[in-house]
Amino acid sequence: MFPIIFSEFFMLHETGRLHPERPERLSAIVEALEASPWADLLDWQKPTPVEKRPGVMAQIEQIHPQSYIETIQQLAVKGGGHVDPDTPVSRLSYDVALLAVSAWLDGVDRVLSTGTPAFVLARPPGHHALSSRGMGFCLFSNAAIAAHYALEQPGIERVAILDWDVHHGNGTQAIVENNPNIAYCSLHQWGAYPRTGAAKERGAHDNVLNIPMVAGSTVAHYRQAFENEVMPFLQNFQPDLLIVSAGYDANAADPLAGIELQPEDFGLFTDYCLTLTRRIVFGLEGGYDLKALAKSVVATVERCLLQKT
Repeated sequence: MFPIIFSEFFMLHETGRLHPERPERLSAIVEALEASPWADLLDWQKPTPVEKRPGVMAQIEQIHPQSYIETIQQLAVKGGGHVDPDTPVSRLSYDVALLAVSAWLDGVDRVLSTGTPAFVLARPPGHHALSSRGMGFCLFSNAAIAAHYALEQPGIERVAILDWDVHHGNGTQAIVENNPNIAYCSLHQWGAYPRTGAAKERGAHDNVLNIPMVAGSTVAHYRQAFENEVMPFLQNFQPDLLIVSAGYDANAADPLAGIELQPEDFGLFTDYCLTLTRRIVFGLEGGYDLKALAKSVVATVERCLLQKT
């Protein structure tokens, strides 16, 4: 059985009728997974309620100052607002974002207990969220929080984050780049939002690898990057856990970028990850063409099932 950590409550983070990061992203993915020929192999799990996981706030406060957390909470209490022009907060967004963090922590727990992959199907995404500032549709830095949490677990000394979202995870990098026990690797379209992630940025401990991709890049270019750069970097780091910031906006159909991948290409990326370790937490980031997004998640999960040992 392959675990999918999901709650319909994630749909209640409202972003507005024309906003690309909309609840329908999740419903499209759920529908596609349930229609797959291996749907009976999926183990749908609800995330641990925040009130039953008292450590959620402590984990978030390791990454985000209390003043910022309270800003999100107060915006929600007032009925909504924006933390930046692209990043809305609705009445329930604070509670949804807390549950999303709990879901990512559940993903870590599940993977470490079984030694097999899991997929966290949650929103809002997180990889653009800086310590004291939400941006790029992101409120809390889910992947970075999960990585720090994982390092507190027995036997976990090194955690790697692979970010294949088409946009650079500036927030994740800023939060983890000074920690020698966390490695961060990102493949992203150069010059796209948020216009960060230069190849020369290596982190304080040579623990950052940015691979800027030019617009129009295809799976052939990504394959070369994986084989020549991504895999050697991750293999050298030897992580005890791999967290994948699984964004699917590098699809050719996606409206927010200019990379020419196809949904099945994310199955190839998953294969590369599985050659490194089966201890993988996949967590949803971007992806805004509903059909391509859903097919890409299906490709990711299918490869995990096909390579089951």
